[in-house]
Amino acid sequence: MANDGRVMTYRALEEESSRLARFLHDQGLRRGDGIVIVSPNDPLCFVVYWAAMRSGLYVTPLNIHMAERETVAVLRNCQPQAAVVSASCGDLAEAVFPQVEGVAVRLSFGGPVEGFSDYTSTLAGTGTTPLPDQPRGQDMLYSSGTTGGTPKGIRPELPSRQVHEPGDPLVDTFGPKYGFDVDTVYLSPAPLYHGGPLRFCVVVQSLGGTVVILDRFDPERALAAIERYRCTHSQWVPTMFVRMLKLPDGVRRAHDTSSMRCAVHSSAPCPRSVKQAMIDWWGPVLEEYYASQEAAGITMISSAEWLERRGSVGRAILGDIKICGDDGQVLGPHETGMVYFARDRATFQYHKDPAATRHARHPLHECWSTAGDIGHLDEDGYLYLTDRAAFMIISGGVNIYPQEIENELALHPAVDDVAVIGVPDPDLGQRVTAVICPAPTASPGEQLELELRDYLKPRVASYKLPKDMHFARELPRTPTGKLAKASLVRQYSSGDA
Repeated sequence: MANDGRVMTYRALEEESSRLARFLHDQGLRRGDGIVIVSPNDPLCFVVYWAAMRSGLYVTPLNIHMAERETVAVLRNCQPQAAVVSASCGDLAEAVFPQVEGVAVRLSFGGPVEGFSDYTSTLAGTGTTPLPDQPRGQDMLYSSGTTGGTPKGIRPELPSRQVHEPGDPLVDTFGPKYGFDVDTVYLSPAPLYHGGPLRFCVVVQSLGGTVVILDRFDPERALAAIERYRCTHSQWVPTMFVRMLKLPDGVRRAHDTSSMRCAVHSSAPCPRSVKQAMIDWWGPVLEEYYASQEAAGITMISSAEWLERRGSVGRAILGDIKICGDDGQVLGPHETGMVYFARDRATFQYHKDPAATRHARHPLHECWSTAGDIGHLDEDGYLYLTDRAAFMIISGGVNIYPQEIENELALHPAVDDVAVIGVPDPDLGQRVTAVICPAPTASPGEQLELELRDYLKPRVASYKLPKDMHFARELPRTPTGKLAKASLVRQYSSGDA
């Protein structure tokens, strides 16, 4: 833990996860049951994860920033038999768990939580010898819910092998590609309840590397951790790149990042100017992948490939990409449509939500699925993303993709953060509206609006220029950098902004 120096060895991880697995077994949990972890970044998150993996359980890390209503909905959907809660999340736990039935095992650590037993004292009498039968478990993650609605649960099939047996698709895919091994020092600056950070950390652990965890992202602390621990690998979202790039030059130069051999980024589109600036700074070590928590398909692209095909997220290494029009027909190269991954069988379903599952499937092909992104392929099969279908603005009958406008504004020195949304308009259908967080050195107001409009005019088509610009102290982003645009649209559409 980079914030306080705590260390968990592999011996401790082995013993403590075995202890928890045995305790859960003694309490009656069996293959296919579920456990949830409610905690900020903490070493115990990995104890719970690996206890589930060696018990055939589904493990769900809960987003601790969800509203009470959303948290209750997620718990009722995944129906866990056990929960491990940090005392720092005690208020949330005490509010939501009385509304959920069936959670027979309730443990808290780091302090008392009403209705929960103390983790350490409760497990003190349980041995650390691994159970003789250790069926492999699975994570059960939830969509981030940034487009509105309750997060959807992705419940994959349980593997048919034991936890120690080879054949894990994430280890087999990402391990060789990014060079994870026993010498890896991997920096994870994001919340462990999110699929990318959690899965990459456990891939590194599966291969014997060292994981360095930030309790929360801070641009200067992240650079300091790279230097202090001589980190060789890391994973980021574009918002983190922007925050680091906007540090004063002296602060950036003060930290040695030369140990970094592979800086993976994903989760959100990266503006071309931002990615180029990072490559100029760190060298050609950036590796990008495009995927979703549903794991229906994956694309990858290296820095060298990206410099030849700027803006691409790579070629498919899992699944076959199909770009389809509104009628479901497959489109040709450079034609824009919905991005589907075709597989030989359906690989996921949303738990207890057949309507959402059908919505994610192709209308004509059951084994093709989409995360709701729009894009196109070039003639060599490289994918270029345009935006999320849910974020598209239709203004005056013309399709406008906010990501293009956001990318142009992202690196303007007066802009700290930006979101472009469509709000209802009686004449145009939707008005292109920009919500901007000014940088600390900039003053919001008419002069800044004029400056930003002049900046945009040569960069985007006239019909894409925002009709309205609003200034805000902050935008509703998840800790992984995704914009929660649905709440912004509701806010500015209602006039309550």
